[in-house]
Amino acid sequence: MSAAIRCAIYTRKSSDEGLEQDFNSLDAQREACAAYIRSQASQGWDEMPERYDDGGISGGTLERPALRRLMDDVAAGKIDIVVVYKVDRLSRSLFDFAKLVEAFEKADASFVSITQAFNTTSSMGRLTLNMLLSFAQFEREVTAERIRDKIAASKAKGMWMGGTPPLGYKPDGRSLQVVEEHAAIVRHIFTRYLSLGNVRQLEAELRAQKIMVPQRTSISGKPLGGVPFSRGTLYLILKRVTYTGRIAHGVKIYPGNHPAIIDVATFDAVQKLLAGNLQGSKRTRSQSESLLAGRIVDQHGAPLIITHATKAGAGEGNTSRYRYYVSRALHHQETTSGMRVPAREIETLVTSRLASLFDDPVELIATAWLDVPGDRYADVQQRCARIAAQQRSRRPDVLVMLKQVQVHDSRIDLILDTAAIAAALGITAHPSAPATITLSDYVRLTRSGKAMRLVHGNGATASASPDRSLVKLMVQARHWWGELRRGGIDITRLSAREKVSSAYVTRVVRLAFLSPQVTSAILTGTQHARVTVKALTLAAPPPASWKLQAATMLPTG
Repeated sequence: MSAAIRCAIYTRKSSDEGLEQDFNSLDAQREACAAYIRSQASQGWDEMPERYDDGGISGGTLERPALRRLMDDVAAGKIDIVVVYKVDRLSRSLFDFAKLVEAFEKADASFVSITQAFNTTSSMGRLTLNMLLSFAQFEREVTAERIRDKIAASKAKGMWMGGTPPLGYKPDGRSLQVVEEHAAIVRHIFTRYLSLGNVRQLEAELRAQKIMVPQRTSISGKPLGGVPFSRGTLYLILKRVTYTGRIAHGVKIYPGNHPAIIDVATFDAVQKLLAGNLQGSKRTRSQSESLLAGRIVDQHGAPLIITHATKAGAGEGNTSRYRYYVSRALHHQETTSGMRVPAREIETLVTSRLASLFDDPVELIATAWLDVPGDRYADVQQRCARIAAQQRSRRPDVLVMLKQVQVHDSRIDLILDTAAIAAALGITAHPSAPATITLSDYVRLTRSGKAMRLVHGNGATASASPDRSLVKLMVQARHWWGELRRGGIDITRLSAREKVSSAYVTRVVRLAFLSPQVTSAILTGTQHARVTVKALTLAAPPPASWKLQAATMLPTG
């Protein structure tokens, strides 16, 4: 009897609409695929119990949790055939689909679309597949263009296109209605700013007068307000052109269908004063060092602001300075939850990820839809190498193509400007190229010792920087072992001299016997994130086998 053919079902839906139902689109896809597998039982086909479902994720990207698990299992040889309802459930991008097919072939696996019959072993079958994928990609791009055009046309007609309205308004169909109680606060803010000329003083005055952000509810039902006005909130209010009865779309401003709260003359005077204060300000050292200032937001789009903490060290004037990107509400102690991301770690991750994109000119050209003349390819390749080196050296001027960094719970998205990438390479983008492309890096924020670190799924830290305390511990282990080996002192006297327990000396000395590979990783900061001073001195001793040490103390993969 021949071995069973292991079949995995993959399902995907672009939007999350209807996913809350007991029987949704993903279930329908799975049921149809399962029925097809059962019809092939005579051929030895057997459905695997694992579910690979991606709900609410576009087919224009490969960064899908279930798809990543599926491809990992394919690479591990656990799957023989991937069954999908339609080809575009796997991908709507020709370039991405080519990557998937290559991965299938490498693992000696294949895929089946139960609603589209074609044989990819022939040239005609491959042509049919490419045509299907081209239409799927075209459909996705046309839909996106229609949505963008509809929003632009609606705003040009002065319509309010949804979302949580600015303070002072409430939704009224495709327009806004003034909430007079809140509008009075907005007028007071504009008037007082013109009198004080300083947002910091305005913030202090509002706090002294106990004027709070009015309590409201967002369109998603989230409670808002009930807290003091922060400087960030005040800047947003003072710059909001909606208060003049107009609608902004990008750099364009159109007459709105809603009533104004602030007259145009007052608004223009405020903008002039804001611009004058900005021109007269000085960039501090911390601002100039912070590559992502003004570009980094959390998963909800709320900006993260740069801050720092200092820690006194041994010796006069010996202090360490640690920079962080922090949720605004957390920074102003308006909440106890929020993000606090180590600045250097995420800056290193971002610049490294950008550099890796430019390391592969072919992938960059395909991803950003760049038009490269045949006689320019060598020049583009040289420019890519130069830009990659500049990005690794953390030069702010080469981050011009970086529009935004979005920090999620388990990943970081880099949104890049396609036109800026093309300009940096001295070429042009294809007329149908997307305005932006997104690079994702799957990392999570975790505690490593006393510090918060960004850690990849394989356990490697996002920033390969040595832990000075850990390096010092390794040096101490070698030094103590050297003394004990020479026989001039024993553990009891050594512990008495160092004023530590004998057990501690024993735990430290055993680190002198770590494998060269693990020792080198600790010295270069490339060890697993869980390898800390606390873990090495308080937990169970490392295994004696160097192979087991590598398995438990180094990143996987």
